[in-house]
Amino acid sequence: MMVDLEKDATTGFEKVILREPRGSSAEILLFGGQVTSWKNERGEELLFLSSKAIFKPPKAVRGGIPVCFPQFGGQGSLEQHGFARNRLWKIVESSSPLPSVDSDKFSLINNSTKAIVELMLTPSEEDMKIWPHKFELRLRVALSSGGGLTMTVKVNNKDTKQFSFTFALHTYLSVADITEVRVEGLETLDYLDNLKSGERSTEQGDAITFDNELDRVYLSTPSKIAVVDHEKKRTFVLKKDGLPDLVVWNPWERKAKQMVDFGDDEYKYMLCVEAAAVEKPIVVRPEEEWTARQELSAVSSSYSSGPLDPRRVLHGSSKEHLPQYQASIISRFSLRLFAVMTLMCSSRNPNIKKS
Repeated sequence: MMVDLEKDATTGFEKVILREPRGSSAEILLFGGQVTSWKNERGEELLFLSSKAIFKPPKAVRGGIPVCFPQFGGQGSLEQHGFARNRLWKIVESSSPLPSVDSDKFSLINNSTKAIVELMLTPSEEDMKIWPHKFELRLRVALSSGGGLTMTVKVNNKDTKQFSFTFALHTYLSVADITEVRVEGLETLDYLDNLKSGERSTEQGDAITFDNELDRVYLSTPSKIAVVDHEKKRTFVLKKDGLPDLVVWNPWERKAKQMVDFGDDEYKYMLCVEAAAVEKPIVVRPEEEWTARQELSAVSSSYSSGPLDPRRVLHGSSKEHLPQYQASIISRFSLRLFAVMTLMCSSRNPNIKKS
């Protein structure tokens, strides 16, 4: 496993590069603490980055995995998606120096199973003027020997009073054709429709498919979601903890043409599936720490009587040969059981602990 710090010759931005021996890699910008590339062992890019992305602060970079903190969307007084995605992050100091920059150091686990870098953001004086709370936001990005990408986030309250925030890992997945993509695991769930002023509705389909603009926040979602790219015969698996909601977004043609940092036709080749905490803001008391995690992997899709079958990914191989209606019943029962168990849990967020 290898970790390097480089300056991008085209953008001038510094980035950390994680590599594993079989060819997988990931790139993380210090600007925004943003993952901008995640490639599999064949060198195929798994994240979408717009060809018109603007690499000029304070403009956020369009694509990859921006960190939305301390606000998601325009649901508060701050700028869209907060300020973390357009601030310069620091590499957490340790005894291990970065190979290419003598003065900088970083936290690194560089062994046979993972390459890890840890970044940190603390508020500047200007940040305190618009969001007057002392915090420490840490992001650990790990690339496993199998090519999986794990992002662990920690928010520590360094203030004398509690604060609350909304959050998302704004993941842009690269797909071959958005009309041939399905999102599995959200059936029967409630969602907030941002195209209808946040109106609450219930998902009626067995899967989410795309033939027009879609911008939804699915609520109290399962810990595992599958995104099936039929054209690529590939399934993205997203596992999450501490982030109860899931945002699904594609701007489609009209909105794509309105964005200066997004190609007119690029909506066809991307899908945002974002682990998030949106409906209920996270509350962190003084000296407490909130933790969340997202794991991404990409696997070859399995087959069942011809069509791609993401149920094997979501529910295990035991359901692979079940008729579709039986698998659907089991899936819906599992989701309802999950919802009941969630309601029975303690109201205190288990992802918040004393620091």
